[in-house]
Amino acid sequence: MSGTGTDSTASPATTADRLDTGRPHPARMYDWFLGGKDNYPVDEELGRQLLRLQPEIMRFARHNRRFMERAVRRLADEGVRQFLDIGSGIPTEPNLHQIAQSTAPDACVVYVDNDPIVLAHSGALLRGTEEGVTRYLDADVREPDRLLELAAGTIDFTRPVALSLVALTHFIPDRDQIHDLVGRYVGALAPGSHLVLSQATGDFDPEAVAAGVAAYAARGATFAPRTHAEVSRFFDGLELLDPGVVPVGDWHPETHADTPPTGAGPVPIYAGVARKP
Repeated sequence: MSGTGTDSTASPATTADRLDTGRPHPARMYDWFLGGKDNYPVDEELGRQLLRLQPEIMRFARHNRRFMERAVRRLADEGVRQFLDIGSGIPTEPNLHQIAQSTAPDACVVYVDNDPIVLAHSGALLRGTEEGVTRYLDADVREPDRLLELAAGTIDFTRPVALSLVALTHFIPDRDQIHDLVGRYVGALAPGSHLVLSQATGDFDPEAVAAGVAAYAARGATFAPRTHAEVSRFFDGLELLDPGVVPVGDWHPETHADTPPTGAGPVPIYAGVARKP
């Protein structure tokens, strides 16, 4: 099977209605932190406020991106050929499919997000190899039944899948039962599948992170940092790959021209990769 495509039940009108430029959006803020241009003044405003609270936040974002690249490359090298990336965000090269398909040209990658800006740029996510499959779904992580049903049009859930939840869970509050939600997705995966996850924490600089939580809340947005124990719960029942749940810069670090140094302290984002037995 080969090809590219975008699947959405939203019409252009309803998609436009969902575009809220009055509140910051995680995908657009991440784009700003990475030096992108697909964001609005409200995103930059909060981004600059967070930068004053934590001057190294852009470095943290780059470390998180590099973790995704290393994890996907490792799994592709080990034979994983299906990738489901939920909360894909605005395209920032190299995209996940470029990493996977550079190792395995026949890899199948399905991106999922529910931000109209990401939908508008989904074409950039779909320039994959002729041998592989690259799709974009307009869906919400909090609707697992619908999302998995849509994804099943491309992904064979009877075979191993790498589920990528990179820098997503800290934008979902506990009231949405985030651990149960992740468990539902993992439960849909075949044995031999993997969970790739990163999540912000306040363990290393609680005052700065608490101020960041308040800054998000003041603009009607959610930011939910979690402890090491809470992040580790996402991997319950799975076999963690070495070195376990660690600060994102410490997960198989590589010397790379575009990888910033870890600095004086750990990057306040936990990361882990685990296999479903």
